[in-house]
Amino acid sequence: MSIRFGLAAAFIAVLLTWASPSNAQVIMQRDVGVRMGLEIAVAALDQCEKDGNGVSVAVVDRAGRLRVFLQADQANPHNLELARRKAYTARTFGRTSAEWAKRTVEMPELAAQRELADVIALRGGVPIKVGNETIGAVGVSGSSSEGDEKCAMAGVAKVADQLK
Repeated sequence: MSIRFGLAAAFIAVLLTWASPSNAQVIMQRDVGVRMGLEIAVAALDQCEKDGNGVSVAVVDRAGRLRVFLQADQANPHNLELARRKAYTARTFGRTSAEWAKRTVEMPELAAQRELADVIALRGGVPIKVGNETIGAVGVSGSSSEGDEKCAMAGVAKVADQLK
């Protein structure tokens, strides 16, 4: 019994030392703010409307939370959820939703990722990055697969100068 007690006491002492206030830190992270999200969403919506498509556009932050959602007047109701899930997928995996979908087919060991909640293997989700750091994503739904991705990329391109 005394050996167990001694090991438990030593373990607690290590934890307390490791988690002491002297080791506490403030985590500084880049993220997509609401104004940047609006710029991206409006630029994506403008591109799709210019191409003759009524779409939904969703922008998520680094945690995958919805920051901005816009829906064109002629967009279909289901596009709202698809746009959000495309953005979430691009944010989660740090690559376009199309690249992720292709990877999960080409690499069978990754196929189970498709079972995660809220991800979707459809083209139209594009990550928002500062260097290699993914700080959010945009998803578009309502035109063709290529058109959705083109509009999402136009949204990110609109703020490229802020992502340096």
